[in-house]
Amino acid sequence: MVGRTPPDVVNGWADIMAIGLALPGVEEGTSYGQPALRFRGKTLAGTTAPDSDSFVLHVSLAEKEVLLDTDPATFWQTDHYRDWPAVLVRYGTPVTDRIALLLERAWWDRATLTQRRGRGERP
Repeated sequence: MVGRTPPDVVNGWADIMAIGLALPGVEEGTSYGQPALRFRGKTLAGTTAPDSDSFVLHVSLAEKEVLLDTDPATFWQTDHYRDWPAVLVRYGTPVTDRIALLLERAWWDRATLTQRRGRGERP
């Protein structure tokens, strides 16, 4: 992540907003009427999780499987999110650097070719 050092622990949506808004072109928006981080009209993360102690983070399906397998205390899903490129993330776990990386990847996956070239290889 460029420009700031994330907190040691993501304690709430405000921390996610701070991390996400540091990425070029990311804006506050909504998804299904709830607060979300958006880039180029697409959601990167949102507060539509079924549990108020979690948020939704868009990731590739391959990354999702790794996250669920390697850190089930932080990353989880419900049947609603099964087979969907998003994972639920619990607040309060010390994985801020990992979340910042995943947000940057979500940004890169939605970026234009010009934006990708300006940013470099996928993080």
